Amino acid sequence: DLKEELEQRLERLELARKRDHRRLGRELGLFQFSETSPGSAFWLPKGTHLFNTLVQLSREMGQKRGYTEVRTPVIYDAQLWKTSGHWDKYRENMFVTESEERELALKPMNCPGHCQLYKLQRFSYRDLPVRYSEPGPLHRNELSGTLHGLMRVRHFVQDDAHIFCTEEQVHDEVVGCLDFAFDTYRVFGFDVDIELSTRPEVRIGTDEMWDRSEAMLASALESRGLEYTVNEGDGAFYGPKIDLHMTDSLGRSWQIGTIQLDYNFPERFDLTYTGPDNQEHRVVMLHRALMGSYERFIGILIEHYAGEFPVWLAPVQAVVLPISDRHAEAAARVRDELVQAGVRVELDDRSESIGRRIREAELQKIPYMLVVGDREAEAGTVAVRRHGEGDLGTEPVAAFAQRVADDAPSRYTANR
Repeated sequence: DLKEELEQRLERLELARKRDHRRLGRELGLFQFSETSPGSAFWLPKGTHLFNTLVQLSREMGQKRGYTEVRTPVIYDAQLWKTSGHWDKYRENMFVTESEERELALKPMNCPGHCQLYKLQRFSYRDLPVRYSEPGPLHRNELSGTLHGLMRVRHFVQDDAHIFCTEEQVHDEVVGCLDFAFDTYRVFGFDVDIELSTRPEVRIGTDEMWDRSEAMLASALESRGLEYTVNEGDGAFYGPKIDLHMTDSLGRSWQIGTIQLDYNFPERFDLTYTGPDNQEHRVVMLHRALMGSYERFIGILIEHYAGEFPVWLAPVQAVVLPISDRHAEAAARVRDELVQAGVRVELDDRSESIGRRIREAELQKIPYMLVVGDREAEAGTVAVRRHGEGDLGTEPVAAFAQRVADDAPSRYTANR
């Protein structure tokens, strides 16, 4: 029925407007934008907390899987981009400058820098696979008309990694990347759809190489019993890829992760390892980003959760609210005890009414409000209110600290 369809569409549009990450980012004090640096977010302390927490999550999960973190330069001689093929294919999207009559460009991605880093060392087959991760700043010269909040920016950071391995190791490494991806998305409660994106018309490398690469990615997906659709012609110019899409709480699909198999860069950069036969062999390269850019991922999270972040991710986990001035001292003690216990907590002891301060904490979407009155001050307890749920009763301060500690990302992945 057309009328019903229209009503549903209008309702979805209204929901999307309320959840718009640009609006919520401003209202919740997460980030701002300024024409002094178009397409680049200015992160406020609360937004910086979100950003750092996601980087730390990627880092901890990566360390358990044998990734080592590296740092590479932000600006490179144009020759690097000519070797990689980006100079021909991507130059209009790069910020180009010069120094001492040398043409230089800011990096729009990490892969050529990681190839250079690999090349500066010598590796034997015993050292492989080498897994480099780097949350490094990237710059892409997007047209100003295409910029959109955190979703399309010029300055961003990716949860980027590159794996250098032997051909025999490719299958296990791709499966390892898939497992890492699903563990990551489970933390956020995302359901994921998988696409295998195959050779584009404009590409480098032989048909034989593309046949082999596409078959290897398909085999890794099938060995895990994963359903996927084939997205013809949407691979990177240097190799096919697995793209991972999530559907948010408004039913919209977002591509977040990608795993790309690359025989071309090792060829172009002449990347080798010494085999058991003491001969040099060509290494194989995997490109892997699971959250994609942290900026865009945070934009998606804000809209998915409508700004109501899980307790472990929330910039402020609790606010302590003394009922009146005479409870301010006891409330300050509660705050200090929680800070010592590792809770991110604020004290709101303004002389506004308690009702108004609770309302403001609700609007700020702070997970917990801890009210301190005569009884709580005397007993060393807090009256706990949960955002959107109301009163949860009274409990000792230490018990509340434990409640917050129990809400850790591991809680979401433990019950697999």
